[in-house]
Amino acid sequence: MSLKLFDTVPDFTQHSTEGPLNFYEWAGDSWVVLFSHPKDFTPVCTTELGTVAKLKPKFDRRGVKVIGLSVDPVESHVHWASDIEETQGAALNFPLIADHDRSVSQALDLIHPNASDTTTVRTVLVIDPQKKLRLTLTYPASTGRNFQEILRTIDSLQLTDAHKVATPADWRQGDDVIIVPSLDDAAARALFPNGWTTHKPYLRTVAQPHDSRLEAR
Repeated sequence: MSLKLFDTVPDFTQHSTEGPLNFYEWAGDSWVVLFSHPKDFTPVCTTELGTVAKLKPKFDRRGVKVIGLSVDPVESHVHWASDIEETQGAALNFPLIADHDRSVSQALDLIHPNASDTTTVRTVLVIDPQKKLRLTLTYPASTGRNFQEILRTIDSLQLTDAHKVATPADWRQGDDVIIVPSLDDAAARALFPNGWTTHKPYLRTVAQPHDSRLEAR
């Protein structure tokens, strides 16, 4: 059964580079980015793991934990981690799941038979503190993932949860945002007393709400 947005991501226990890992216990009340790799010692994924290691402080500031997954065993992961540090200039500083029996990959719908019936596709799952799937991205093997974009989408999701706004195309921190259509003008007035710009009845933009947690990023 494939996971869809707002489905509850199932719990699992699996081996990892940080020992046996129970997902719900490890995640706690944090947001999570889980990203999968076809197998160890692949060139594009080597650059991705190094990039995430460098970006980890930015994920930390957002209350987000990061975790990788590959179908190879822990021993292979450990050797791969040495290559990552040597070539990318950053040591692995988050767990890498060793899904040797593919139980997690199957549960999270990370194996796509048309791509490969034995290895995981390169998917990103963004999971909220209630363990709901909030975003999923799947990339081809040849294209490295854009983790700055993933940080941007997390900022958007967290802003939406806190302030009943949506973010327009190419939104960045500090740009105007959109008042969600589910708020009528009376309800919007209570939340945005300084007013907004009405472009169409269904398109109302407003200055990004002040949120010290977001501005500190």
